[in-house]
Amino acid sequence: MITVIPDISLVYQMINFLILLFVLNLVLYKPIRNVLLERKAKINGMQEGAQKASKDLAAGEDAYKDGLRQARSKGLKEKETFVEGASQEEKEIIDKINKKAQANLAEIKEQVVDETEQARKLLEAEVEEYAKSIGEKILGRVC
Repeated sequence: MITVIPDISLVYQMINFLILLFVLNLVLYKPIRNVLLERKAKINGMQEGAQKASKDLAAGEDAYKDGLRQARSKGLKEKETFVEGASQEEKEIIDKINKKAQANLAEIKEQVVDETEQARKLLEAEVEEYAKSIGEKILGRVC
């Protein structure tokens, strides 16, 4: 069995280890930890930004859909208004045409009545001549 006698070199080794630990911590470990913490903070910030952008996008989509829905309903209302206005205008035009047609019909009827009356007067004036002519032909003599 080997026995080790502690001497002063053990103390130097311990001091050397502690100094080395302190220097490595100061030069190597702390900067690496700081870089890792900064990277972690940056990643967390990016994730929060992505989540916020996602929420903003969802809100924007909802606003777009609402705007589109409102625009469609407004367009349909305006369309209905235009259709009603056109229908009313169509009825007015048809009424005007019907009134004009009835006025023309009444005018034509008056014209027919006037022409009939004129023809009747002409025929009444000639009735005696025709009656006389027919009578002569029937009787076979000339008056």
